[in-house]
Amino acid sequence: MTSVLIIDDHPIVLQGCRRMLEDAGVKTVLEARDATSGYRLYRRHHPDLVIVDLAMQGGGLGGLEVIRRMRSHDPRARILVFSMHSDPIIAARALEAGATGYVLKDSNELMKAFDQVRSGTPYLSNDLAMQVALVRTGVRANPLADLTPRELQTLSLLAEGKPYGRIAEELNVSYKTVVNACSQLKQKLNAKNLPELIRVAVQLVSTEP
Repeated sequence: MTSVLIIDDHPIVLQGCRRMLEDAGVKTVLEARDATSGYRLYRRHHPDLVIVDLAMQGGGLGGLEVIRRMRSHDPRARILVFSMHSDPIIAARALEAGATGYVLKDSNELMKAFDQVRSGTPYLSNDLAMQVALVRTGVRANPLADLTPRELQTLSLLAEGKPYGRIAEELNVSYKTVVNACSQLKQKLNAKNLPELIRVAVQLVSTEP
């Protein structure tokens, strides 16, 4: 394998991945800090494998959407999600979108996952494999399945009783972004107002697999 594209908005992650890949003999490592520019690089260079985060700052494409586009462009694309999200619903959605593998950032499995995905074999972090297997059979019927990773994060923090300002700080986004996310959540979860959304959030998060 000669080329890998990394799409992640954290410079430290980009540097760490590049170092490990180069040590493993990868000749060309491309980098993008958002999904939109990452997709452009993908179309321009057609790397052998893509490592992508799901929740990145900025507008434009999200992680799941860029996975769908890459998979649509090339059904044989090898895509490894490298994410902090350990929620099995998010992992299941990434796999449904077309990811070949899913590995957690707080694990030591990146290179193991990389080796497996580049050979064309699906990979799931050990801690997630069983949970995802249980979730995928009913993921479409779960109301959380239609939410983006950012919306799931927001919903979880709402369930903890945190106000918009605190949620914005914890997610490192603007207050307006949180307001917009909550507006989308109300529509998707059929909540008429914020108190009802918080009540729904508590119910869903407490029963989440």
